[in-house]
Amino acid sequence: MTKIDVVPVSLGERSYEVRIGRGLIGRAGSEIAPLLRRKRVAIVTDETVAPLHLAALEAALAAEGIATVSLALPAGESTKGWPQFARCVEWLLEQKVERKDVVVAFGGGVIGDLVGFAAAVLRRGVRFVQIPTTLLAQVDSSVGGKTGINTAQGKNLVGSFHQPSLVLADIDVLDSLPPRDFLAGYGEVVKYGLLGDAAFFDWLEENGPDLVRDHEKRQYAVRRSVEMKAEIVARDETEEGDRALLNLGHTFCHALEKATGYGDRLLHGEGVAIGCALAFELSQRLGLCSQEAPSRVRAHLRAMGMKVDIADIEGDLPGAEALLALMGQDKKVVDGRLRFILARGIGASFVTDQVPGDVVLALLQEALAQKA
Repeated sequence: MTKIDVVPVSLGERSYEVRIGRGLIGRAGSEIAPLLRRKRVAIVTDETVAPLHLAALEAALAAEGIATVSLALPAGESTKGWPQFARCVEWLLEQKVERKDVVVAFGGGVIGDLVGFAAAVLRRGVRFVQIPTTLLAQVDSSVGGKTGINTAQGKNLVGSFHQPSLVLADIDVLDSLPPRDFLAGYGEVVKYGLLGDAAFFDWLEENGPDLVRDHEKRQYAVRRSVEMKAEIVARDETEEGDRALLNLGHTFCHALEKATGYGDRLLHGEGVAIGCALAFELSQRLGLCSQEAPSRVRAHLRAMGMKVDIADIEGDLPGAEALLALMGQDKKVVDGRLRFILARGIGASFVTDQVPGDVVLALLQEALAQKA
């Protein structure tokens, strides 16, 4: 029996556990059974995950006498919009999911966000369990209760806070990820070291390349990331203050994702990595941190084989002014002022809206010039 790490997310009556370890899909029945009023769950997954892992999950639930129905939505960020959201909600209603039932979100961040939002609005709120199948979802989107979909106006602008009842992060499932998807998730792992744990970043510099094949180190990286997120969410569930730190790199990232059409040109975690590098560069230009900090960030991301600069994004991009305008549509805008997460050094991030627009513009212009 391999070790299972349990990280509590302490939110009073909405508290739950994130369980991290090997083989959790195989024991999902015994993990989920205590939550059920009747032995039946509705599983929503995607067309990539379903052929790889759905049979194993269904078998684990069946072993505990739990009946299942399942829906597989198309894979990819474009699923996270009104049409597939409506399809998901209608399907759950057709399956006669009741308020006391449990819906299982079985997939990456797109499925977790969309299904969580569907659970939040279905019958004014049903419980759901997250079984994240990507590194990015395990360390970030499955924890903390942010759910939602994208619209023509931007990313995650429609949604709700709806905490899961349980998160099962099976690190074995990550073995089936394509290398690019694994690395995209790593962008969110690095973010945790950069925003609040310099020692974790030191550890990642030494051990990051091993996470692909070393399950013990992978489990530690997932656990430490989840611990950090859980601590911040417990302090600030609805992002009134500290939780904004989790958006390190995201102000740049969301603008770049919008500019690239939320597609395969730029995966979310890749955008986060580029955004973190830009946030540290901006911090250095504003005299907040030493030149060494952004250099270390870039060097580590490069060593991992990740996208680091805007120039690493294939294809044409809008100009600097247009990108700045896209940043203005972000949820982190307060009273018309862009909020940035900047850093006084690695592991020392903070939130501010006191960033001169001309400095950001110059940074974007130089970054785009490297692409020319």
